[in-house]
Amino acid sequence: MNKILIKLIFTFITVSVFIGCSSEQPTVVKTEIVTDTTIVKKTVATGSIVPRKEVNVKSQVSGIVEKLYVVAGMQVKEGDVIAKIKIIPNMLNLANAENRLNAAQINYDNSKIEFDRNKSLLDQSVISKQEFQQYELRLKTTNEEVEAAKNQLQIIKEGVAKSSLQSSNTLVKSTISGMILDVPIKEGGQVIESNTFNEGTTICSVANMSEMIFEGKLDESEVGKINMGNSIELTIGAIDKIKFNATLEYISPKGINEAGAMQFVIKAKINTGTTDATFLRAGYSANADIILAKKEKVLAVSESVLQFEGDKTFVEVLIGENKYEKRFVKTGLSDAIVTEVVEGLKKGEKIKVPTLANPNES
Repeated sequence: MNKILIKLIFTFITVSVFIGCSSEQPTVVKTEIVTDTTIVKKTVATGSIVPRKEVNVKSQVSGIVEKLYVVAGMQVKEGDVIAKIKIIPNMLNLANAENRLNAAQINYDNSKIEFDRNKSLLDQSVISKQEFQQYELRLKTTNEEVEAAKNQLQIIKEGVAKSSLQSSNTLVKSTISGMILDVPIKEGGQVIESNTFNEGTTICSVANMSEMIFEGKLDESEVGKINMGNSIELTIGAIDKIKFNATLEYISPKGINEAGAMQFVIKAKINTGTTDATFLRAGYSANADIILAKKEKVLAVSESVLQFEGDKTFVEVLIGENKYEKRFVKTGLSDAIVTEVVEGLKKGEKIKVPTLANPNES
């Protein structure tokens, strides 16, 4: 009896295993519907928002900052006084100027003596007026030399001559109208004049904040794809809820080698209407989506459904229940996610998604 029971159990297990092995799981085929969509092909550049016009205001004389009249964030107009510089004269130049003044004074004193003596002779009709004119001219010339030497000495001491007190170069003035962005120097700090051999000390930087631009860099593999006038959509990190429109207006003709890769500077004008309600600060980081091409309401499918045979592209179109037709298509613009179908498909048709692909829609 036990032997019969064991045989029945064994037979049942064998049949169950056989049935389980022979049953097949149904194959699930996923499809995608051909639809109208907008395709935008673009490349991305990183950079920042900067003023179109920004200048560093520097001193024309060397010395100590006696007074600062501005702070960062202030609005100034062209010609407004930024700072006052106290001259610290160079001792060699000071000594030379004093020596020149002394020599000029001696020449003047001598010419004055000759002038007075010959004036007396002219009054006595001993010499002619024509002879006297040379002494008169010499007196005037030596007097001018004295005044020039005095002015030079005063310039070295105070940075300004008596004849031009209102245009003193000890007063540093703004060269443009705009906002003070930065004041890197403090009262009491030393400044060096701007000249041919030295850039000079920056008193402050001033910028016109009403006209901002995007300035960024693009890799050499992408720069050949863009053109002047391309539309740009800016995403600013600090203002992520607003998109700003811009127009590409500059592409550097020369690349910069950064870590072994050539980068090209690009600049884009931010369209005025997009910034009216938002204050853009200089230095905001931004990403620029540069639109290379755009098509609206075109038939398109996901890149994942496209299959290839040699240099031809095809898809499998559902034509009946679980029946698919291989159909060659002509493609157009692609953004690497969806591709335009120019010929071969109609709106609403269902396309088989290959098993290894990741479908967007099932």
